[in-house]
Amino acid sequence: MTDVNAELVSELVASGLDRREARWLVEEFVPGGDPEAAPAVRAAATRRLSGEPLQYVLGHWPFRSLDLDVDERALIPRPETEGLVDVALKELATRDVAAPLMVDLGCGSGAIGLSLLDELRQRGVTGTLVAVDESRDALALARRNALKHHLHAVSFVQSSWFESLDGSLRSRVDLIVANPPYVSEDEFDVLDPVLRYEPVGALVSPDAHGVPGFDDVATVIRDAPSWLAQGGVLVLEHSHSHRDPALAAALGAGFAHVEDLEDLAGQPRVLVARR
Repeated sequence: MTDVNAELVSELVASGLDRREARWLVEEFVPGGDPEAAPAVRAAATRRLSGEPLQYVLGHWPFRSLDLDVDERALIPRPETEGLVDVALKELATRDVAAPLMVDLGCGSGAIGLSLLDELRQRGVTGTLVAVDESRDALALARRNALKHHLHAVSFVQSSWFESLDGSLRSRVDLIVANPPYVSEDEFDVLDPVLRYEPVGALVSPDAHGVPGFDDVATVIRDAPSWLAQGGVLVLEHSHSHRDPALAAALGAGFAHVEDLEDLAGQPRVLVARR
């Protein structure tokens, strides 16, 4: 670290910033120790000290093997969601589909679907992805991340879940992945205030069937079977409190086999439902 950078880190720490975060900001905004870049890192530090998430301040964040552009248009990719990608890849390997057709519902930054495309590519498998989001802004961010990582076998559809999908996809999709909103309004009120910088519509869902925050999860489970090919699978992230209602909803929707998996913290997290 140059003398200029070391001085800036000390300055940011003295202003109240965590030392590790101070180093990250300096490395991001003052490459090579250019003293003329000092105002940029000070401005970034001010944003962070005001409570804005570090990931948004930096403007990018790692998710599995991808470095994704991130901003307030979409949720920050989270470590627990990386496990959903592992589950989805395992399901595809089990089915041994030569060229899987995948749908990423509520794609946000594109973290899940683009990771699948990228890691399948690394294995010599050519997949096709339909990335779906209700937010036009989120789709623009996902499109930028696809271009950034040279992932071209993807189309982007503005839709509330399945509503605007091309009907020709019915009964053809090999894999549906989704990380829908699943925080209830009451729960959101007591969570870390930093979450208020993220799009609330991607976090908070209405209650359904007497279950807090379950409406979007229930909608995806209910409608998924008609879009899946025979043997196709839905892999869906949900709240730790949604295991039993999610399993019940999947069985009620007619899935042939359902199971629910824990995340790295041992919490119920991922529904796997096969048609």
